[in-house]
Amino acid sequence: MVDTFSAVLFSFVNLVDTMTDFEKNLHQDVISQLHNFAAAGDAARLKALLSHSPSLINAAADNGWTALMYGARNGHLEVVQILLEEGCDRSIVNKSRQTALDIAKFWGYKHIANLLANVKGGQRPNFLSNEVKEYENYFGLTLLDRRSDKRTDSEWLSKKQSHPTTVYILFSNLSPLVALGGGIENSQQPQVKLCRLYHKDVEQCMNQTEESTLIFLGVEVQFHMNLLAASHGRVLQEGVVAQARSVLAWHNRYRFCPTCGSATKIEEGGYKKTCLKEDCPSLQGVHNTSYPRVDPVVIMQVIHPDGNHCLLGRQKRFPPGMFTCLAGFVEPGETIEDAVRREVEEEAGVKVGHVQYVSCQPWPMPSSLMIGCLAVAVSTEIKVDKSEIEDARWFTREQVVEVLIKGNQRSFFVPPSQAIAHQLIKHWIGMNANL
Repeated sequence: MVDTFSAVLFSFVNLVDTMTDFEKNLHQDVISQLHNFAAAGDAARLKALLSHSPSLINAAADNGWTALMYGARNGHLEVVQILLEEGCDRSIVNKSRQTALDIAKFWGYKHIANLLANVKGGQRPNFLSNEVKEYENYFGLTLLDRRSDKRTDSEWLSKKQSHPTTVYILFSNLSPLVALGGGIENSQQPQVKLCRLYHKDVEQCMNQTEESTLIFLGVEVQFHMNLLAASHGRVLQEGVVAQARSVLAWHNRYRFCPTCGSATKIEEGGYKKTCLKEDCPSLQGVHNTSYPRVDPVVIMQVIHPDGNHCLLGRQKRFPPGMFTCLAGFVEPGETIEDAVRREVEEEAGVKVGHVQYVSCQPWPMPSSLMIGCLAVAVSTEIKVDKSEIEDARWFTREQVVEVLIKGNQRSFFVPPSQAIAHQLIKHWIGMNANL
């Protein structure tokens, strides 16, 4: 009888343990669902789940991530708003010592970062009502429709040129005319604004100056006003400057016909130069010498075979301590992938295998297109060509995180966020890191 009782008791204990494991697994499944809804931006299902299980709002995954962090990581404003209204804890830190605010800042979701930073005393903060996609690369966005179809319509261009609402932007020596406004909020530095003039402001100057070059940039597009509000107009300003400066630089460098050396005239709203010599070969067919040129440049984040180091280099002209991605011009008849492999081996002696395109950035200095790539190294020994660069090193992920996220620049630093190199480095950090 004692043995039978022991067996029954033992079976009962096992049954209790099994039920406990089942409950634990069910609990984890519900947490995973909550996190998946937050990551996918499914606000309705997230809200429904929280209504049944409100205690899960701050539940963390094994990596320490909460629903708020997943919502912030993927830019889901409504998800973040719901979680804050339900009273989630914004101060929770994951295993990489990051809060939801840190994550939103890193990925460039400024509207979410503002929301997370401004919540006080349960008050609903001011934020953009609709989600705004952040455009990472400086100079990479403009709100102009270039209307290339109208460049050959001289009558249309003439009417637009004298229209009272047409905006003029003046350049001198490839520098735009700007004005200093009031101090930026929480800063003593004055705000620089691009001067927007009108036909009445420039008419006399245009009539008196024979050497002035007039470029038709395009027609302003009525875009979502939240984007302008979020950027304080900088998006429009930066994109237009890149376009205008590049075309003007081309006119400045190619004053005469590149084919025969004769004088030229400007046509198609400033986007074509036509040789004045009647028998010039450039007048026969289409010649790229007649149109503004763009120089392709590859810039690459080279990744160590172990995935946890990246290759950065520096030139002598760089400020002390600055390292950045390797870069170089694409040569005629060369693919982007081959240009990446050639430049990395030429400059640092490292061989590269797989190459993957990430994003690009127009760079009007004078007129380059920076083609951003990730490149996986198949060798690790560095042999710097001193005629190309001054130094190149492998940096650990932890070193880069210290600089990029925590702002610790005691050992080295990288270019600012306006440079595509900064965005490539950030992209690599976010690929496998706990971000």
